Amino acid sequence: EQFAYAIPAFFSDENAAPLLCAGAIGYRSLRLTDLKDGQRLGLTGFGASAHLVLKMVKHLYPNTEVYVFTRNTTERTFALGLGATWAGDTREMAPEKLDSIIDTTPAWEPIVEALANLDAGGRLVINAIRKEDDKQSLLNLSYPLHLWLEKEIKSVANITRRDVTEFLQLAAEMELKPEVQIFTLEQANEALLELKRGKIRGAKVLKIG
Repeated sequence: EQFAYAIPAFFSDENAAPLLCAGAIGYRSLRLTDLKDGQRLGLTGFGASAHLVLKMVKHLYPNTEVYVFTRNTTERTFALGLGATWAGDTREMAPEKLDSIIDTTPAWEPIVEALANLDAGGRLVINAIRKEDDKQSLLNLSYPLHLWLEKEIKSVANITRRDVTEFLQLAAEMELKPEVQIFTLEQANEALLELKRGKIRGAKVLKIG
């Protein structure tokens, strides 16, 4: 019972599934940015977690502008449709320097590019379990461009019971529903292939039975 959570009746099983992982870790990442209303937030990558973070930000920080970086043009269009101020490629510079950025990508290159977009004293929160073996991207780090002026890097380790409990309460309060694409268990490989190919819009959910 200590590891079970009461799911608000508002959510279907398919809606609740992404909230317990992508949503909760996105909530913790947002907390770790220490964002204030009116500051500018960047999101690197725009999958299951980031699209929920964007919705949370629009609710919690109505005066905050959100800038999205993703290689996928479909994801950029999706982000703008959800209220992002700007959406561009991972290698692009945002039109404004950002106070905080949350990275949800599996690669190192977006980390380097994100640091260049941070304002002085800005914080990069890395929401990832591991990174791909593209470490050559780290050779492009320039101290004055990417790290100087007291920029910070913070990683997300794990979510806590408090994170999940608070997030589910918030999700119910704001009627936060993830964009979901449902697959049967027999379609699991198809879902994995779409993830590999970057065909992502919100979250993918496997439905058993």
